[in-house]
Amino acid sequence: MRTTGLVLAAGAGSRFGGPKGLARTTAGEPWVQRAVQMLVAAGCDEVLVAVGARGAEVAALVPPSGRVVVVDDWADGLAATLRAGLDAAARRRAEVLVVTPVDTPDAPAEAVRRVLRRAGGERAASAGLARAVYAGRPGHPVVLGRAHWAGVRETLAGDAGAGRYLAAHGAVEVECGDLWSGADVDHGPR
Repeated sequence: MRTTGLVLAAGAGSRFGGPKGLARTTAGEPWVQRAVQMLVAAGCDEVLVAVGARGAEVAALVPPSGRVVVVDDWADGLAATLRAGLDAAARRRAEVLVVTPVDTPDAPAEAVRRVLRRAGGERAASAGLARAVYAGRPGHPVVLGRAHWAGVRETLAGDAGAGRYLAAHGAVEVECGDLWSGADVDHGPR
């Protein structure tokens, strides 16, 4: 089973004060680098990084283990970014896609491994549909088996991601609150 990770890093980060794909930890490590390394450590065969706003600058921070996917219509919202990632994964013959946003720099690899296991392991390409939850609150990572990609793609619009599809199709909810908070970083330095 070929598992591909997808880091969503195309947005302008208007609430954050700039593209989150350019953000760094207090120690100076790019969030995008952390996300790629986390997905590789979790066992993804390949990692794609969707870039848009200030894309060349974000792409320059992607480590060699990541592959850049340019999202030309990134300003149309999250749906455009996820659609571009799904299309890129399909061209690369992936069977399972693990989706995580760049603004979760503290996400551990174990959360990805746990959600992948619960998504069906070796059957994930045909049956896999799962998402991490934190005290019952939906979060990331999200696992999408290839059999679901067309359906997810059809439901994407504006700033809505795969949430509606996951809810309507009974995605397995995998509690990961014991691993970390699940919180994304919404606001940059003030």
